[in-house]
Amino acid sequence: MIIDTHAHVNFEAFESDWQEVIADCQQHEIWMINVGAQLATSRRAVDIAQQYERGVYAAIGLHPIHVSGSEFHPEAFNVDDYRALVLSSKKIVAIGETGIDFFHSDSNFENQKKVFTKQIRLAKEFDLPIIIHGRNSKDGTKDAYQEILNIVKTEKYNRGVVHCYGGNLSQALEFSELGFYVGFTGIVTFDKTGKLPEIASKISLSSMLIETDSPYLAPEPHRGKRNQPQYVRQVAEKIAEIKSVSYTTVVEEMTKNSFNLFKFNS
Repeated sequence: MIIDTHAHVNFEAFESDWQEVIADCQQHEIWMINVGAQLATSRRAVDIAQQYERGVYAAIGLHPIHVSGSEFHPEAFNVDDYRALVLSSKKIVAIGETGIDFFHSDSNFENQKKVFTKQIRLAKEFDLPIIIHGRNSKDGTKDAYQEILNIVKTEKYNRGVVHCYGGNLSQALEFSELGFYVGFTGIVTFDKTGKLPEIASKISLSSMLIETDSPYLAPEPHRGKRNQPQYVRQVAEKIAEIKSVSYTTVVEEMTKNSFNLFKFNS
């Protein structure tokens, strides 16, 4: 078994073949969490998860790029809608993705902060982990990860994963020390800067998760193609190479971490 802890098979890119993708994953014991970015895709993630007895789960949340004031299909965050979703299904294993994004929009930071805080509190209410998205500004002057650290410390909540990690090493270590997992995607297979491999080398396996972020960020040797949950194996292979351990060791540790965080109930 291997678990893709962050996929979007609930997105339009998989509209025509999501059943075939999931069937192949089920055949090869690849589990997945499909993550919502808006209310509609959150509901879609739940609808898909409900159709499978095991191996397919959902996370629900409002992505920071869709928070009111953004230019990317903005919508208001109505906590009652998301609360009703949580109550509707035991397949929901996390709140998110949520967080702070300065890359696409920094003019609505206060709205992003408010919505992130509301989702943290919803996670607390239902004892669910949070899936955190962070992205710094294009010019590097605004640090989303530092803002996220400030907010989670204020809210005193440390159960979650910082997905598709893009911060620096010291912040990764701080997230790990607080109790968060650090999520690695296919970027680690083609990062020419060496930054992510260095972070992966310094973070304990016990604090890591692997993911695809499908349909985005396909790993080598699949770059340029639509990413899919099956490619989580390439992420595991790269982590094994970086850590100088076996592929089996990485998969076993990542599976244990995934169960520890998401408490899969079936």
